[in-house]
Amino acid sequence: MSAHRAFIVSHTALASPDAVPEIRLHLASEVTPLWHSSAETFEKEGIEPPYWAFAWAGGQALARYLLDEPDAVRGRAVADIGSGSGIVALAAKRSGAKRVVAFDIDPVSLTACTLNAEANELVIEVECRDIVGDPLEGYDVVLIGDLFYEEGPAKRIHAWAKELARAGKVVLVGDPGRAYLPSGLVEVFAREMATSLDLESAASKRVAVYRLG
Repeated sequence: MSAHRAFIVSHTALASPDAVPEIRLHLASEVTPLWHSSAETFEKEGIEPPYWAFAWAGGQALARYLLDEPDAVRGRAVADIGSGSGIVALAAKRSGAKRVVAFDIDPVSLTACTLNAEANELVIEVECRDIVGDPLEGYDVVLIGDLFYEEGPAKRIHAWAKELARAGKVVLVGDPGRAYLPSGLVEVFAREMATSLDLESAASKRVAVYRLG
């Protein structure tokens, strides 16, 4: 077993997020201990914090939307950007997407995606690279779950997403009202969802899915 896989298995338990009971994920029950353990274990590798260990609200909303509206991805090639746990990618695959690729810059995240796919008996592909700016030729749908939380990256992602939408791709965003969520998006789904006080400083949030263009 690889070091990344072993770390995930030993620090998480399989559970289903409240809003997406159809999907099981390797999730952490506590935030602070995992954050410290991850930093100590992967310090030399320069690994990102363990965002993959939590089912973030925007990702849950986007996954819920895809499971409820499978025609959004059925038979299509799908790119999931900043995949984290893979919840959105897995929802797309379960909803009938012909191909799903989970992109993330964190190799541990992509190991978690693979483990979560195995737990759900689904097959997705993973790619460890910064995909922002790529024209994503060959993809029909681009999914962006909860990535508008820092100003610089948010502006970069939004500019790229607008280009993809202009090129004819369906671009869907799941977001719980982050500070740098762009304006001018078309809301297609919204729901009040339970959230973690440790992660969101709130017991629930209104979370929405938006379409560009």
